[in-house]
Amino acid sequence: MNDIKSTDFQKMVWSEIKKIPKGKTITYKELALKIGKPKAYRAVANACAKNPLLETIPCHRVVRCDGKMGGYKGKKGIERKKKLLESEGVNLKSLNRSLKEFDKFIMN
Repeated sequence: MNDIKSTDFQKMVWSEIKKIPKGKTITYKELALKIGKPKAYRAVANACAKNPLLETIPCHRVVRCDGKMGGYKGKKGIERKKKLLESEGVNLKSLNRSLKEFDKFIMN
């Protein structure tokens, strides 16, 4: 990853993404908290969008907390992201409900 042209912030985000276990997801907000930048969830999403190594850095495991998938740079975009998550055993219907509940909790 050191050979890739990127910012220190992007490297920090990508490094944390690599720690997400297969079959698990976290939100952009949670990822921002993990890297010590709680208000930088949009910047985290932008770092995911600039991920040059989709196979090595599994940014498909990072989702929005409102129940939506967020973007995905890979071929076929969001549909590909959904298929990758499902192939890892993520129940998307259950995930969407949980994320919506989490978002309501965070916003209150």
